[in-house]
Amino acid sequence: ICTPDLVVFLACANHRLKERLEKRAEQQGRPDDNPKATERRLTNFKQNTIPLVKYFQERGLIVTLDADRDEEEVFCDISMTLDNKLFPSKEPVAGPSELDLSLLSETSSLADVACKYDEAEEEEEIGYAEGTAESYCTEQKKPKVIFMMGGPGSGKALQCERMEERFGLRRVTLGDLLCSELQSHSDRGRHLQDVLERGEQLPEDTLLELLCEAVASSVRQGKGLVISGFPRELRQAEEYEAKMGDPGAVLLLDCSSDTMCSRLQCRGRSSSGSSLHLDRERDGASDRRTDSFCSDSQPVAAHYERRKLLHRIDAERSPEEVFAQICQAMDSCSTF
Repeated sequence: ICTPDLVVFLACANHRLKERLEKRAEQQGRPDDNPKATERRLTNFKQNTIPLVKYFQERGLIVTLDADRDEEEVFCDISMTLDNKLFPSKEPVAGPSELDLSLLSETSSLADVACKYDEAEEEEEIGYAEGTAESYCTEQKKPKVIFMMGGPGSGKALQCERMEERFGLRRVTLGDLLCSELQSHSDRGRHLQDVLERGEQLPEDTLLELLCEAVASSVRQGKGLVISGFPRELRQAEEYEAKMGDPGAVLLLDCSSDTMCSRLQCRGRSSSGSSLHLDRERDGASDRRTDSFCSDSQPVAAHYERRKLLHRIDAERSPEEVFAQICQAMDSCSTF
């Protein structure tokens, strides 16, 4: 018929796909979701997908998005991708870019690994400096770093996008930095790839090291960062400060657990009848995710409140009102 304008590949970790299919089997009783059939379908999917991805990549048509995250973040990236790729009538905002899927040809399991994390944005050359992480804090300029904290359904993806446009900040997540490292073919990237393919947990100190390098690079280039979804717990905050010092500001999208759950449920019902969205909300997944964030974020918020770095943003309001509060908080930061 014709060549497609764009191919969107929703990539997801193998274990996550299994979890979702098992949950669907429990709730819907579908006979094709039994363990043996599931394993066979996932194997066939991987084998069939790799040549398809390479085919479309050679034609410059594919963009890979991480479907392992909250639906809100995935849909935000899809929207930004469509705007940038199909409707470039205005200057595009920073958004998701295509992963280097030529890596798929090197190992069939990498599709389950690299794409588990947030899709990589266009990365400036990090310029990894020799020495220990402690040397990063010797930079003379204070890093223009904003931490954006918020639970699922709080709207942090949308607000980070607006901050990119308004303040010229570049949004990053630990997932972005990890994907870039996996694509770099560096010794560290190959080591991380091996760790992931063995199904082991990534070392926290390595992820923090990647973040510190990105911040140091940003300082050298005179650019600011808005780091979304970090820190998730107090230990991460303390380890970052030991290496880099305090962030410029911490924005907390303050939203009740009930409101976040309600938004997630509404989003699930409006997602074109997607059973995945509805299943997740019916089985209480949204309750667990929001409760977990509220519990973990309290000590982090108290920590930054004592340092007078925390700005509580009333995220119960409309997106426009929320962003107005963010702008007010940014104006009060001398760093910016």
